[in-house]
Amino acid sequence: MEKLRIAVIGLGWFGEIHCDAISAVPELQLAGLCTRTPSRLKALGHKYNVSALYTDYNELLEDSTIDAVSIATQWEEHAEPALAALAAGKHVLLEKPMASTVADCIRLCEAAKSASGALMVGHVCRFNPRFMAAKREIETGKIGTIVSLSARRNMPAIWTSETLNKIGPISSNIVHDIDMMLWLAAAKVVRVYAQTVSVRGLKNPDIGQVMLKFDTGATATLESVTCMPENTPFDIDERMEVIGTDGLVHVQDTFPNISIVSKDGFASPDTTYWPTLHAKMRGALPDEFAYFARCIIEKQEPNIITPEEAMEAARVALAAEESAVSGKVVLLE
Repeated sequence: MEKLRIAVIGLGWFGEIHCDAISAVPELQLAGLCTRTPSRLKALGHKYNVSALYTDYNELLEDSTIDAVSIATQWEEHAEPALAALAAGKHVLLEKPMASTVADCIRLCEAAKSASGALMVGHVCRFNPRFMAAKREIETGKIGTIVSLSARRNMPAIWTSETLNKIGPISSNIVHDIDMMLWLAAAKVVRVYAQTVSVRGLKNPDIGQVMLKFDTGATATLESVTCMPENTPFDIDERMEVIGTDGLVHVQDTFPNISIVSKDGFASPDTTYWPTLHAKMRGALPDEFAYFARCIIEKQEPNIITPEEAMEAARVALAAEESAVSGKVVLLE
């Protein structure tokens, strides 16, 4: 079987999860690792039996044996390594959100148009079978014209303190649901209002709430509460409802699709995004990587999500961030 040789740039918590996902995909070979922390680099090189180790992504990109890179750096550091990788002729899977400014999103989209390598942004919810089923049902016209959408993506505090010192709940969590709503409604957001609440005094707020207005007249509400009690028995409480003139679609994931009661209490672990089955990661994240690999191997452009669609999700999320700071409605052209 032909394999795509891929390296991971950025080896924080989620970069390591990327490594696990890659290791579970037969079409991929984890061929390189890059982080600025030498001790972390050595440890993960040993864990994944990877010898091509770099503290500078520019040196990694000079390695002609590397076909592609997965970029899982902090979001404000997405653009430069992605642009450099595209310029070096590599294929790029870039973790969401696409970038921390609209200007950088535009630069990435423009670079992808002329690059020999493909650019795909990792909006993993597009590979969630429940959202995929919702998209299929909506496209049949079964629920009529969409008039209202709502979403929640809530998490226990034990998961989130480190993340919130890097990125807020709107751009880290709600951006998933913004992308899903743009995809499911096939409409454009024209008006954004948001508010945030700080509970723990971290760098970024614990709670984000967003209201959207679409050019079709549909409205949407979204929330992410990242400070649920630490003994909350689920990883993510993820729900979305899409109401149309003739029906509705309701998606509920993670809680409570499996429940476990033990001497340690009640738990509802993830069974969708990256559960471990038969000693390998399964679920939406490895499916995303497998799709990316197949597209490259078969010389097809990834189109489950385009760079332009990823840019639009980031643009709406950044407008919501702006609204939360200013307290004003933000209008989008």
